[in-house]
Amino acid sequence: MGNYWIGVVSKAHVQNGVRGGFIQLNHGKKAAVQRLKAGDMLAMYSPRTDYPDGAALQAFTAIGTVESGEVYQVEMSPDFKPFRVDVQFHDCQDAPIKPLIERLSFIRDKTHWGAAFRFGYLRVPEADFQLIAQAMGRAT
Repeated sequence: MGNYWIGVVSKAHVQNGVRGGFIQLNHGKKAAVQRLKAGDMLAMYSPRTDYPDGAALQAFTAIGTVESGEVYQVEMSPDFKPFRVDVQFHDCQDAPIKPLIERLSFIRDKTHWGAAFRFGYLRVPEADFQLIAQAMGRAT
């Protein structure tokens, strides 16, 4: 099996990706999606409903499997050409993070837990990913 990842994206943008079967991370930067390989599992964490000023959400909002891992670029506007990878998203329910914080090993500082998400994506241990997947009603 591949690696386990969490991407940090507003729920509105996650929903666009779910509908289109893709993900882009860190505002479309190539380096972020280049780390994803075919078979990797990905959970999306949404701090807010919309970027940048949506309501606070603090929940996992999508879960899926990276398909080929092939990185490609799209033109959304003349000055915004993000990089993406295709993801097969699975049925799930949103899962608030707060009930999980104490049990997630990748969150080292339980008081300032949001710091774990500051880089926009992170690799996590399989056990943490399984805990998130279960909270989302999805066994991986």
